[in-house]
Amino acid sequence: MRFASLFHVALAVALIPASSKAEASASACSQDVPAALRAPAGNALAFEVQAEGVQIYGCAASGGAFAWAFQAPEARLLGPGGQAVGKHYAGPTWEASDGSKVIGAKVEGATPDPAAIPWLLLRAASHAGSGRMGEVTFVQRLRTAGGNAPASGCDAAHVGAIARVPYHAAYCFYRAGAGN
Repeated sequence: MRFASLFHVALAVALIPASSKAEASASACSQDVPAALRAPAGNALAFEVQAEGVQIYGCAASGGAFAWAFQAPEARLLGPGGQAVGKHYAGPTWEASDGSKVIGAKVEGATPDPAAIPWLLLRAASHAGSGRMGEVTFVQRLRTAGGNAPASGCDAAHVGAIARVPYHAAYCFYRAGAGN
Protein backbone atom coordinates (compact mmCIF):
# COMPACT_ATOMS: atom_id res chain seq x y z
CA MET A 1 0.00 0.00 0.00
CA ARG A 2 2.79 2.41 0.91
CA PHE A 3 4.48 1.67 -2.44
CA ALA A 4 1.24 2.48 -4.25
CA SER A 5 0.96 5.84 -2.44
CA LEU A 6 4.54 6.76 -3.31
CA PHE A 7 3.92 5.64 -6.86
CA HIS A 8 0.88 7.93 -7.14
CA VAL A 9 2.79 10.89 -5.69
CA ALA A 10 5.66 10.28 -8.11
CA LEU A 11 3.22 9.93 -10.99
CA ALA A 12 1.45 13.15 -10.02
CA VAL A 13 4.75 15.05 -9.91
CA ALA A 14 5.82 13.59 -13.25
CA LEU A 15 2.55 14.69 -14.82
CA ILE A 16 2.87 18.33 -13.77
CA PRO A 17 2.77 20.12 -17.11
CA ALA A 18 5.81 21.92 -18.46
CA SER A 19 3.74 25.08 -18.17
CA SER A 20 4.29 25.05 -14.43
CA LYS A 21 7.81 26.30 -15.20
CA ALA A 22 6.23 29.42 -16.66
CA GLU A 23 3.83 29.73 -13.74
CA ALA A 24 6.60 29.26 -11.19
CA SER A 25 8.42 32.28 -12.59
CA ALA A 26 5.30 34.46 -12.72
CA SER A 27 7.18 37.14 -10.80
CA ALA A 28 10.32 37.02 -12.98
CA CYS A 29 9.71 40.63 -14.01
CA SER A 30 9.85 41.99 -10.49
CA GLN A 31 12.47 39.89 -8.70
CA ASP A 32 16.10 41.04 -8.45
CA VAL A 33 16.21 43.01 -11.69
CA PRO A 34 19.33 45.19 -11.91
CA ALA A 35 18.49 48.92 -11.83
CA ALA A 36 19.94 49.45 -15.33
CA LEU A 37 17.46 46.91 -16.75
CA ARG A 38 14.29 48.35 -15.21
CA ALA A 39 11.75 50.01 -17.46
CA PRO A 40 11.76 53.79 -16.98
CA ALA A 41 9.21 55.49 -14.73
CA GLY A 42 5.85 55.88 -16.42
CA ASN A 43 5.92 52.36 -17.84
CA ALA A 44 4.15 49.46 -16.16
CA LEU A 45 4.25 45.73 -16.71
CA ALA A 46 1.57 44.74 -19.20
CA PHE A 47 2.31 41.01 -19.54
CA GLU A 48 5.02 38.37 -19.31
CA VAL A 49 5.78 35.33 -21.43
CA GLN A 50 8.33 32.53 -21.35
CA ALA A 51 10.44 31.82 -24.41
CA GLU A 52 11.73 28.41 -25.40
CA GLY A 53 13.84 28.18 -28.49
CA VAL A 54 17.31 28.66 -29.92
CA GLN A 55 19.89 31.35 -30.48
CA ILE A 56 21.31 30.90 -33.98
CA TYR A 57 25.01 31.46 -34.68
CA GLY A 58 27.02 31.22 -37.90
CA CYS A 59 30.70 30.38 -38.16
CA ALA A 60 32.45 33.33 -39.83
CA ALA A 61 35.97 34.41 -40.71
CA SER A 62 37.19 37.91 -39.91
CA GLY A 63 40.76 39.13 -40.30
CA GLY A 64 42.19 35.61 -40.29
CA ALA A 65 40.27 34.62 -37.13
CA PHE A 66 37.20 32.44 -36.90
CA ALA A 67 34.29 32.99 -34.53
CA TRP A 68 30.63 32.18 -34.02
CA ALA A 69 28.59 35.27 -34.96
CA PHE A 70 25.05 35.77 -33.64
CA GLN A 71 22.44 35.68 -36.41
CA ALA A 72 18.98 35.54 -34.84
CA PRO A 73 16.77 34.16 -32.10
CA GLU A 74 14.02 31.66 -32.89
CA ALA A 75 11.62 30.92 -30.05
CA ARG A 76 8.04 30.11 -29.13
CA LEU A 77 6.44 32.50 -26.67
CA LEU A 78 4.39 30.74 -24.01
CA GLY A 79 1.67 32.16 -21.78
CA PRO A 80 1.08 31.34 -18.10
CA GLY A 81 -0.64 28.05 -18.93
CA GLY A 82 2.12 26.97 -21.31
CA GLN A 83 0.05 27.73 -24.41
CA ALA A 84 1.74 29.28 -27.44
CA VAL A 85 0.99 33.02 -27.58
CA GLY A 86 3.47 34.12 -30.22
CA LYS A 87 7.00 33.89 -31.56
CA HIS A 88 10.34 35.66 -31.30
CA TYR A 89 12.71 36.08 -34.23
CA ALA A 90 15.25 38.36 -35.94
CA GLY A 91 14.89 42.07 -35.47
CA PRO A 92 14.67 41.37 -32.56
CA THR A 93 10.94 40.95 -33.13
CA TRP A 94 8.21 39.63 -30.84
CA GLU A 95 5.01 38.68 -32.67
CA ALA A 96 1.79 37.85 -30.82
CA SER A 97 -0.67 35.26 -32.12
CA ASP A 98 -2.97 38.18 -33.05
CA GLY A 99 -0.37 39.33 -35.63
CA SER A 100 0.78 42.44 -33.76
CA LYS A 101 4.55 42.94 -33.51
CA VAL A 102 7.14 44.97 -31.67
CA ILE A 103 10.75 45.36 -32.77
CA GLY A 104 13.22 46.22 -30.04
CA ALA A 105 16.47 48.18 -29.79
CA LYS A 106 18.93 47.38 -27.01
CA VAL A 107 19.17 49.93 -24.21
CA GLU A 108 21.25 48.01 -21.67
CA GLY A 109 22.46 44.52 -20.82
CA ALA A 110 23.79 42.57 -17.85
CA THR A 111 25.31 39.11 -17.45
CA PRO A 112 24.32 37.67 -14.08
CA ASP A 113 25.14 34.14 -15.32
CA PRO A 114 28.12 33.79 -17.70
CA ALA A 115 26.77 30.37 -18.77
CA ALA A 116 23.69 32.07 -20.28
CA ILE A 117 22.96 34.86 -22.72
CA PRO A 118 22.73 38.31 -21.12
CA TRP A 119 19.64 39.87 -19.60
CA LEU A 120 18.49 42.89 -21.62
CA LEU A 121 16.37 46.01 -21.56
CA LEU A 122 15.12 46.99 -25.02
CA ARG A 123 12.99 49.94 -26.08
CA ALA A 124 10.29 49.56 -28.71
CA ALA A 125 11.75 50.85 -31.98
CA SER A 126 8.70 50.08 -34.12
CA HIS A 127 5.33 48.34 -34.08
CA ALA A 128 3.00 46.60 -36.51
CA GLY A 129 -0.64 45.78 -35.89
CA SER A 130 -2.96 46.94 -33.13
CA GLY A 131 -3.04 43.85 -30.94
CA ARG A 132 -1.19 42.82 -27.82
CA MET A 133 2.23 44.12 -28.96
CA GLY A 134 0.85 47.34 -30.48
CA GLU A 135 1.53 49.61 -27.50
CA VAL A 136 4.59 47.94 -25.96
CA THR A 137 7.16 50.55 -24.90
CA PHE A 138 9.91 48.36 -23.37
CA VAL A 139 10.88 44.68 -23.29
CA GLN A 140 13.06 42.96 -20.71
CA ARG A 141 14.79 39.62 -21.30
CA LEU A 142 15.40 38.05 -17.89
CA ARG A 143 16.07 34.69 -16.21
CA THR A 144 18.01 33.38 -19.20
CA ALA A 145 19.35 29.83 -19.42
CA GLY A 146 21.65 28.66 -22.20
CA GLY A 147 21.91 30.33 -25.60
CA ASN A 148 25.61 31.26 -25.59
CA ALA A 149 27.65 30.77 -28.75
CA PRO A 150 29.51 27.46 -28.89
CA ALA A 151 32.98 27.59 -27.32
CA SER A 152 34.57 25.68 -30.21
CA GLY A 153 33.92 24.19 -33.63
CA CYS A 154 34.37 27.32 -35.73
CA ASP A 155 37.45 27.11 -37.93
CA ALA A 156 38.45 27.32 -41.61
CA ALA A 157 36.84 23.95 -42.29
CA HIS A 158 33.51 25.06 -40.80
CA VAL A 159 33.02 28.59 -42.15
CA GLY A 160 29.32 28.93 -42.96
CA ALA A 161 28.26 26.28 -40.42
CA ILE A 162 25.20 27.08 -38.32
CA ALA A 163 24.78 26.34 -34.61
CA ARG A 164 21.32 26.36 -33.02
CA VAL A 165 21.84 26.69 -29.26
CA PRO A 166 18.82 26.04 -26.98
CA TYR A 167 17.81 28.79 -24.58
CA HIS A 168 15.04 29.76 -22.21
CA ALA A 169 14.11 33.25 -20.99
CA ALA A 170 11.35 35.32 -19.47
CA TYR A 171 10.24 38.31 -21.56
CA CYS A 172 8.50 41.16 -19.74
CA PHE A 173 6.51 43.63 -21.84
CA TYR A 174 5.75 47.16 -20.63
CA ARG A 175 3.34 49.86 -21.76
CA ALA A 176 3.10 53.51 -20.84
CA GLY A 177 0.99 53.60 -17.66
CA ALA A 178 -0.28 50.04 -18.34
CA GLY A 179 -1.35 47.57 -15.72
CA ASN A 180 -1.81 43.82 -15.73
